[in-house]
Amino acid sequence: MRSDAALLEDDLAAFLASLTGAAAAAPESVYEAALGRSLYAPVADAVGSKVGQQALVRQPTAGAPAGGAPLRPSMVFWAYRNYRGFPGPAGEEASAEDLAAVRRAAVAVRVLLKAAVALDDVQDGSGIRYGEPALHVAHGIPLALNTGALLITAALEHAAEPAVVRSLLRSVGRGLTGQAVDVSTRTALTRAELVAAPRAERVAFWESTAALKTGTLFWMPLDAAVAALGVVEDERRILDGAMRDLGLASQLFNDLTDFVPEFAGRGTHEDFGQLSNRVFLELLDSAPADQRAPGELVGARLKEFVLGHPDLRPTLLVLAAEAVELKRAAMEAVRGVCRSERSARYFDVTIERKGHLIDRLHATLLKGDGA
Repeated sequence: MRSDAALLEDDLAAFLASLTGAAAAAPESVYEAALGRSLYAPVADAVGSKVGQQALVRQPTAGAPAGGAPLRPSMVFWAYRNYRGFPGPAGEEASAEDLAAVRRAAVAVRVLLKAAVALDDVQDGSGIRYGEPALHVAHGIPLALNTGALLITAALEHAAEPAVVRSLLRSVGRGLTGQAVDVSTRTALTRAELVAAPRAERVAFWESTAALKTGTLFWMPLDAAVAALGVVEDERRILDGAMRDLGLASQLFNDLTDFVPEFAGRGTHEDFGQLSNRVFLELLDSAPADQRAPGELVGARLKEFVLGHPDLRPTLLVLAAEAVELKRAAMEAVRGVCRSERSARYFDVTIERKGHLIDRLHATLLKGDGA
């Protein structure tokens, strides 16, 4: 597992060098200097190993091989190991061709995620990403948008395998669709429609958006890998459902942490600019009539309504338990297609950081409730 993660980091470094390798240490012309500042530098910041990269990687566990930087397991490599097996005694691989396709897919997936971060931060107005200035803060909005678009095209070209490229294109489309609907909750019309809608419709709205926006982050690497490996349709459907559940669990976690200081830190109680948080949507039925008019339940008034709601704490507990159950169901489904216990352990480690946080959030809320 650690060797797979190290392989991915090496491949990412090579990919980055292919995009920025022409950067001159001492530019000989105005054009070269401008290219370095406007293209190579933001690409390196978006993809390269910065301080914030530590937030994305998993620290080695006890008993893991020592040495080297912390590494992040990849869902793409899990799929390869599950369907093609682990290296033999001499390090030999079952299929060098499949491994090459999976390596390209893993790089493409990671780069697409980096592109999504650059674009989302602009749309969400996020000035900090993993403790560092966001790309658009460091380089300006025009260059951040250009870098995000460039990384998408470069990632798709790098994937090369037609089936993988088609899978990644679907993922990009899904992610952008989810982002569009999520952003729409800042508009007066969508907010008014959500306030007027019954709870079931609000929850369906949230699930559809979360499955596209957050679920795609889990679905994309796995679908790209199984496309490269030609996994049978029945198992692809099982994996699709599991990744959807993981995405919903992850989005619930993100929504709930806005209300739990132990997890959100200084960001607690700050995200009241849009009406996409599941907690908000659960509580809207009791909004006073005078706050249901368009433009009323927003910003400070929404914050006052939610934080002062008598059902806030029970709602947090119910949603945290839902996240735990979604995560459990997803892991059980994936274990059902694992070819070996070793493969099952690989998958568990791949998602253990987020899975552990989901469990810990639920435990924290239970403790605070005296349960």
